[in-house]
Amino acid sequence: MNGMKKQREMFLITMFFNIQKIIKFLATDNRSASASVRNLLLLTFTFTFFGFYPYPAFAFEGAGCGKDCASCHSITLKEAGEILKADVRGIKDSPVKGLWEIEGMQEGKRFIVFLDFSKKQVVLVNRFIPIHQIAAPPPKRLELSKIPLSDAIIMGSQTAKTMIIIFDDPECSYCKKLHGELKKLLETRQDIVFYIKLYPLDIHPKAYEKSKTIQCSKSAKLLDDAFEGKGLPKPDCDTKEIDENIRLAKELGIGSTPTIILPDGRVINGYVDGQTLLKMLEMPQ
Repeated sequence: MNGMKKQREMFLITMFFNIQKIIKFLATDNRSASASVRNLLLLTFTFTFFGFYPYPAFAFEGAGCGKDCASCHSITLKEAGEILKADVRGIKDSPVKGLWEIEGMQEGKRFIVFLDFSKKQVVLVNRFIPIHQIAAPPPKRLELSKIPLSDAIIMGSQTAKTMIIIFDDPECSYCKKLHGELKKLLETRQDIVFYIKLYPLDIHPKAYEKSKTIQCSKSAKLLDDAFEGKGLPKPDCDTKEIDENIRLAKELGIGSTPTIILPDGRVINGYVDGQTLLKMLEMPQ
């Protein structure tokens, strides 16, 4: 700011003395000096305006890339075709600043790509979505008919009208937490029955044998004992049900426990408390 002030002061002083010289020169009434007057005037204004005055042309104030990127960058169909090695049919600004949306043909197939203004990066996306249009993805659903329940561990009354299927691991801490919530719900909701499919995960090395022990007796009590950390006896049968559950889970895309499947096929991955489960049950989507 101080530099700008000094330049203005110098400009005014220079203008004052030069104008004084012009007035004194003209006062001589020397007509033959008219050419010299013109030259002196031209020299004066050139010197003062461009020599001392902080003329704004020296500070770029036009539309730069911070204001309108397209004003600084351009590309032709031919240039885009050479970069992409394709037959480019159209170019327009993309919804995202700094990118061109380019449409073309390559090997007989139509394509749309995005090229950055540096002409060095190609972005391959299907489309840009405004944030306000983003919504939660629809919940995953499974066909219940694909899940056999004849050998499932049953919690609740088999005559209950509302059936919920759960893939459980007897060594899973979140399964244990959910198990406690299910027992609380059954104290007040006799209209709900839970079918437990034992699904031991590889990360729990003892879960497979425990699952076989529980499955052999089809005992909800042994499932309680497992979640309470009590020791279980060795399996007393050679059931193949656990292996079938593992195969089925992978076929259905279930990779974690607990996995809850509601009566309409909606899938809940992970633990939820009892009240949340009831709300989701009562608000089908």
